[in-house]
Amino acid sequence: MTREEAYQILTSMTKGDSLLRHARSVELVMAAYAEKFGEDPEEWAIAGLLHDADYEAWPDEHPNRIVKLLRDKGEEKIAHAISAHYTKWNVPYETTLDKALLACDELTGFIIACCHVRPEGIATLTPKSVKKKLKSASFAAKVDRNEINTGAELLGVDMTEHIQFIIDVLKNHREELGI
Repeated sequence: MTREEAYQILTSMTKGDSLLRHARSVELVMAAYAEKFGEDPEEWAIAGLLHDADYEAWPDEHPNRIVKLLRDKGEEKIAHAISAHYTKWNVPYETTLDKALLACDELTGFIIACCHVRPEGIATLTPKSVKKKLKSASFAAKVDRNEINTGAELLGVDMTEHIQFIIDVLKNHREELGI
């Protein structure tokens, strides 16, 4: 599957700007992590782009619709990673791709939320600031902190370095992402 095919799938299922920006931000972070780990950046980017593709249209069936579509297209590795991007679904983490998607999804969204409450956006955001906000249960209350911590543990990355890595990736796309 190409990025263009993945984008067409995403936009056929998702219309909201916020969710489209989230998909794009996770796509960017996943591609960067793939390069860091010596994996396939396009495959990882597509996993990031499509991980929530069916959420807006079919929240009660998420992620089953997108997983089935990907499996029908022979994209089993991406489908499995998407089926595992939330620990409560009890899908085993078999590959680095599976672990990376879990580690990047919630935290990327959280970091973007941090940017929206800062006058300078991402320009001056630090891991220390993000960690402080993570301790505030009322800030971005829907973000599951356990998912963030479990993802970093499974991926085997230091939380401070993980946060900085994501900030650095997003900073390079701040205008596009509006942060």
